[in-house]
Amino acid sequence: MLAAMPPTPTTPPDRGEPRIRDRGDACPGALRLHAADDGRLARLRLPAGLLTARQIHALAAAAGRLGDGALSVTSRGNAELRGLADGCGAELAELLREAGLLPSEAHERVRNVVASPLAGLDGLGRADVRLWARELDALLCASGWATGLSGRFLFALDDGRGDVARLGADVTLLAEADGRAVLRTGRHAFRVRAVDAARAALAAAEAFLSAAAGAGTGAWRVRELPEGQDIAVGAGLARAGVAAEPLLPPDGTGGSAPDPVPGGPVDGCAGPGTGPLPGVVEGPDGWAVSVLAPLGRLTVAQLRGLLPAPADEVRLTPWRGVVLPGFADRGSARARLEALGRAGLITGTDSPWYGVGACTGRPGCAKSLADVRADATPGRGGLPVYWSGCERRCGRPQGEYVDVVATGDGAYRVTAHGSPVPVPSRAALADTIATARTRTTK
Repeated sequence: MLAAMPPTPTTPPDRGEPRIRDRGDACPGALRLHAADDGRLARLRLPAGLLTARQIHALAAAAGRLGDGALSVTSRGNAELRGLADGCGAELAELLREAGLLPSEAHERVRNVVASPLAGLDGLGRADVRLWARELDALLCASGWATGLSGRFLFALDDGRGDVARLGADVTLLAEADGRAVLRTGRHAFRVRAVDAARAALAAAEAFLSAAAGAGTGAWRVRELPEGQDIAVGAGLARAGVAAEPLLPPDGTGGSAPDPVPGGPVDGCAGPGTGPLPGVVEGPDGWAVSVLAPLGRLTVAQLRGLLPAPADEVRLTPWRGVVLPGFADRGSARARLEALGRAGLITGTDSPWYGVGACTGRPGCAKSLADVRADATPGRGGLPVYWSGCERRCGRPQGEYVDVVATGDGAYRVTAHGSPVPVPSRAALADTIATARTRTTK
């Protein structure tokens, strides 16, 4: 049995919350709430972003009765409830438990699993990685040592289109066309059978914990391991009974790190690292609807507007969106899309809020220098824009974007293509950002 990560100072548990063992980091969860400036914060891990209609009802009830009336969708496709009152922890836990959102209270913060949101829907992927997600989640919850993983450790299950494979996960599985998968952890890459994919991911995570314990530095993620500290992934796969073909030297040295998407993404998919576009999605077995939450927030009314879910399944995405599968025809999918648009969700790339994101900012974050959600401005076309209340840039997107960071006293610094963009005045900020979005060179 592996030891948990070395302990660090944590916030005290919320009054009325079930007490759980401190596993070494203060990352908030559903049971250990974080004390933010706008109240308590709960973060719910949702492997592959999957929710049932019953769970949507439960989250809407929690947001409306206990929180600030909205649900935040995170950059890992998880959900956050904000503005929770002191002492509501036990009531929240019971509500989530009854909805099946707490399959293991000891593991609830380590169930960080992102998956290609359109897997099995549009016919472009090489595997339905939701099956991997369910198996991996069950394996995690059944493994006592897995409680030693931090709340930041991330698994990514990519169906071959190259979307979540580029999200910087600690353990990545990438489906191949021949019934196999590529497992990637740090500088290691192995090819395994698809039927062994979930077990291989779990073995890689256990190998990381051994490496982290050996390093003694309290690393929570693979990239935090000291230089030269190896992860014995191959040995871990062998112990788990997983046949694996190494794609790099066994010690992981030499050459460059493997490409996140060996051989390139699936033909016909959106660009690598991008999520589903808003709109109607056609597949071989039906239709789906894809929408985005403005600035990553869904009101209670918008949450309830996702129902009825035709397949009793709602998928939250790492791009702060929602996918609703199961429509029988284009007409019914189009009707739901239009209804969600009337409710204020982003339903097309022509929306002025498409590509605009922001961190929590004031008043919820004590470190923020501005109310970035109030300051964020809409626009059309070009690079994504992300507004950050401080230099930490929490939740920022992967890839290239226009970086708008608060510097205090109502001012912002704008950077595009790695270069600073002069902002002559606060009044000119919106025009400066619009110009930066459409610049193609430094």
